[in-house]
Amino acid sequence: MKILLLTDIHGQYDTIPDFMELAPDMVIIAGGDITDCGDPQEANEVFKQIDVPCFAIPGNCDARQILDVIEYSDAVNLHGTSLEIGQVTFTGVGGSNPTPFNTPFELSEEELGGELLGGKAKQRARQNVHNILITHAPPPYCTLDDIGGTHVGCRCFRESLKDFDLVCCGHIHDHTGGVVEIEGTLVVNPGPASEGKCALITLGDEAKEIEVEFVTL
Repeated sequence: MKILLLTDIHGQYDTIPDFMELAPDMVIIAGGDITDCGDPQEANEVFKQIDVPCFAIPGNCDARQILDVIEYSDAVNLHGTSLEIGQVTFTGVGGSNPTPFNTPFELSEEELGGELLGGKAKQRARQNVHNILITHAPPPYCTLDDIGGTHVGCRCFRESLKDFDLVCCGHIHDHTGGVVEIEGTLVVNPGPASEGKCALITLGDEAKEIEVEFVTL
């Protein structure tokens, strides 16, 4: 399975056809910041250009009404839930922890942890060959999250690493094209799609058989 991972689209919808030329089997929008604090209906400009299964969560620059837009689109809304497809279990948590910019979709650590650990996302998740966390929020604490010498990642995600083989995230543009392995889990930030950046993730038949390739158009 070849997955196209996009994040931080920020309203640059004309980039989507170029990404689709990479011929993925599936598209994951990791809290795209699909809009740039714009009309949530604009997200349909992304979804209608994707002709393979698409799974999405909102970013902090998306109005909360975008959840309804995703629900009524051809994409699957993964925010606060889990979905099993064959040998892969996807779990999604959108929005971000608080920022200095008071963006539309911000959640406290307690809310983010509740969506993941206490809500239906965790309850529905079944351990599979591949277990993937899709989040827009800053990555697990002390993992690709340094901004000006300060770590801004989510502690609740760090505490949950053991449940996942792969974490797909965005939000922090300072660590684009970054991948690290921590406690046996790969954490990937492909960089902003608004700048033509993405990641191609290939899942093999065996656990931990994961390849990550960064692409800039």
